Amino acid sequence: MRATFDAEPLLRGAALRVTRPRLAVLAAVHERPHAGADAIIAAVRERLGEVSTQAVYDILHALTTAGLLRRIEPPGSATRYEARVGDNHHHAVCRSCGDITDVDCATGDPPCLTPSGDHGYTIDEAEIVYLGLCPRCHTATTTTT
Repeated sequence: MRATFDAEPLLRGAALRVTRPRLAVLAAVHERPHAGADAIIAAVRERLGEVSTQAVYDILHALTTAGLLRRIEPPGSATRYEARVGDNHHHAVCRSCGDITDVDCATGDPPCLTPSGDHGYTIDEAEIVYLGLCPRCHTATTTTT
């Protein structure tokens, strides 16, 4: 049974037309945080039947541009998407299995870290990626050595 998620107000609030494919993409990302495009496409097809790969990519781009989704590019991984936007959180990425976990901002208000020099930029966001082993992979590593 799928969790109830009402994406219509989000789309309307971003001045985007409410369409079944957009609703399906938003729902897929909400149900699968940090999913790649292939997983999102599969989820949308499960929900709607046939939908083109290009249509899903176009929707992901439109929703990201509208600020309803966030595109993340973890090192060594394909592009992922998440629905947690606007809070400048960060990510921990497992070097072994690729699992991604949200990590709240390190020091309070965004952009979380103040650079040693801003080089004239007005900085409003910091993107931090913590790399290591998730608990499952760490346990597997320590029990086999």
